[in-house]
Amino acid sequence: MRVLGIDPGLQVTGYGLLAVRGARVSVVEAGVLRTSERDPLEARLHRLHGLARGLFHELAPEAIAVENLYSHYRHPVTAILMGHARGVLFLAAAEAGVPVVSYGATRIKKSLTGAGHASKAQMQRMVQSALGLKTLPEPPDVADALAVALCHCNVVVRQTWK
Repeated sequence: MRVLGIDPGLQVTGYGLLAVRGARVSVVEAGVLRTSERDPLEARLHRLHGLARGLFHELAPEAIAVENLYSHYRHPVTAILMGHARGVLFLAAAEAGVPVVSYGATRIKKSLTGAGHASKAQMQRMVQSALGLKTLPEPPDVADALAVALCHCNVVVRQTWK
């Protein structure tokens, strides 16, 4: 199974592709997709869509996992911009015929650390440990993408054991 975790963002979108073979999970590729904050919104969304389409075609994931959209009321513009980015990523996934699964932040954290309110640093260390990485996954967008992919792997494995 190949699971692509995505941490959507308008300027930086993190991604991490995991391969699952039996009980072994390994990183195939991880990185970021970038747009320029100097470009108008429509140009940034168009670029993100094109980058995502290319990535999905190249990596050929069987599933894409993303974190549910959540925002504090103090930052409504951030939530709206994140929604735009998620929309073009979901569109690219649909065009590639890849199903998208969303998980809440607390579920992702609980699946990796056992606690639903783990810090970013705890999550990075758990991702590093779970995947046997020599260094912490950087930037944080990549760590978040790998975390959501690991969460999906954990959910799928639990379902197959039932």
